[in-house]
Amino acid sequence: MLSVSLFFSSSSSSHLLFLSKTLTKRTCFSSLATMSINLNAHAFAGNPIRSKTLTAHDPLSPSSAFQSLKTHLLQNPETTSLPPPPKSPLFKVLPFRKGRPLASSSITGNNDDDVPSWHLGWISLPDCKYFLGKCGMDLTEDSLVYLGSKIEDDVVYWAVDVSGESRLVPELGSKQFCFVELRTLMVATDWSDSIAMGELAIAGHARALLEWHNLSRFCGHCGEKTIPKEAGRRKQCSNESCKKRIYPRVDPVVIMLVIDRENDRALLGRQSRFVPRMWSCLAGFIEPGESLEEAVRRETYEEAGIEVGEVVYHSSQPWPVGPSSIPCQLMVGFFAFAKSLEINVDKEELEDAQWHSREDVRKALAVAEYKKAQKTTAAKVDQMCKGVEKGQSLSADFNVESGELAPMFFPGPFAIAHHLISTWANQDVPTDGVKAGSKQPSSSILNL
Repeated sequence: MLSVSLFFSSSSSSHLLFLSKTLTKRTCFSSLATMSINLNAHAFAGNPIRSKTLTAHDPLSPSSAFQSLKTHLLQNPETTSLPPPPKSPLFKVLPFRKGRPLASSSITGNNDDDVPSWHLGWISLPDCKYFLGKCGMDLTEDSLVYLGSKIEDDVVYWAVDVSGESRLVPELGSKQFCFVELRTLMVATDWSDSIAMGELAIAGHARALLEWHNLSRFCGHCGEKTIPKEAGRRKQCSNESCKKRIYPRVDPVVIMLVIDRENDRALLGRQSRFVPRMWSCLAGFIEPGESLEEAVRRETYEEAGIEVGEVVYHSSQPWPVGPSSIPCQLMVGFFAFAKSLEINVDKEELEDAQWHSREDVRKALAVAEYKKAQKTTAAKVDQMCKGVEKGQSLSADFNVESGELAPMFFPGPFAIAHHLISTWANQDVPTDGVKAGSKQPSSSILNL
């Protein structure tokens, strides 16, 4: 089965900032000894404009906002003096091009060492209509996808795919906007900045929806075209005799740190596309008719030949930055305890897999300069938005203080793999922890 990578590749940065949420029966993990991360949500989770359950008559609800949107789009300020619809909210639009959200960058402060921060490139509905009109493209209600709202600001947020219009790039670039890979924005995000983390979650949600729309243009049952419904939150077959409902797709994936309890070691793997010295957890898609625990055991045996017994749940988070054919993966993290120790690597899945001692893992975590990588990428995004893109290999940032290469390193603190590894390395994983599927009261949930 296909193995899933959540890490840096040699061509792009694909680390994910992950907030460690650990469920236990009696014990909640303490803060990590080598990290000083205090987050409220995982990367790509904690979306601040995620659609709430609003009544159909609420002006910010998908149905009401969509009707108001249609009225706005029909109006031409140059030829009509019609007032806007009553109780009409403010609309903001986030354009995407080939899966890349529109972004800008700014530096707050006057010091030379101030790090730039990126922002989503929200534009008003009239401006979006104007920019597209200049390029000969009409903005229609069916091209916009409802993302959510902020009740306190009376704002509704939308996303639109403008991949077919290349003339927008210089048009928006002249205003220091740039379409940036979501993976790059992910690495550039300051994980201690809750606002930046919220914008990353919004961008991830939007990309997943737009990629799903591109994949679901035709009905899988009868082959007829599909049409958007509920402000783009679902689709429906246009065939009157079919009318099949189609909902956004989520693909569940297990990712696990396999532990040799007797010898105090953890199993880490490498894929051929990893940058040198990069190691991480094993991972793979869940198959139909399979439980989470079964998927952990099967994937571990298929990839490394290791038999797994006990499986303990750690946490989960959405992953909308995979290939466009997989709009959004749901990563489900586990600790898995080995029953056998002899490694037999499937070379089609992994380049290598090895046991690593807790001491070696701790040393690697201590010397890797994760914050430096984040700042470097933030500076790169700033250069891109200013039209002066500079190439940068992020693997060069994972060095020891002397400037020498670190012997090995792992995904940064924006990745679920990092938190599985660092949690084990810095504290004991309880053997009586909650196993996947166990019922647990909400009071046992701890946000690290």
